[in-house]
Amino acid sequence: MTKPFVNLDEVEFNDIEENGFYTSKRALFSASIGARKLGYNLTELPPGKTQCPFHSHREEEEMFLILEGEGELRFGDRRFKLRRHDVIACPTGDASVAHQIINTGTAPLRYLSLSNLAETEVCEYPDSNKVGIFSSASGAPALRKMVRAEVTVDYYDRESLEPPKGDA
Repeated sequence: MTKPFVNLDEVEFNDIEENGFYTSKRALFSASIGARKLGYNLTELPPGKTQCPFHSHREEEEMFLILEGEGELRFGDRRFKLRRHDVIACPTGDASVAHQIINTGTAPLRYLSLSNLAETEVCEYPDSNKVGIFSSASGAPALRKMVRAEVTVDYYDRESLEPPKGDA
């Protein structure tokens, strides 16, 4: 049986992003210690960087604990300075609770992330007017779709208004 804990000094950074402003290292370890309904990771941001675009979740609530460094939290239409031992609550909702952590310091910013895991999630990205739809329901193929929010179609778009033709 796997041991049900890990020391953060020993985790392996297994998710590395190098995409301009979006540059980070994450250690995704929740499943390896037996978590089933919560996701945990350790994130490290270099100075001047962030892990992901400004976004909100409709299903997964997040909590962040700043371990080292300093930064800024964008939260809705407000900005807050962050420092060691700050605990951040990011509830589910619309753009009013969209969030992003940015390293505004001169040293790496490290934080622990915690969230509930939802099989289906919808994320909104107010800066770029996108919507992400994600599903990992068991027994079904994974679905990951990013769409521009300004493109909206009618419910019956591309649907025939005639009954399907069958074999008679």
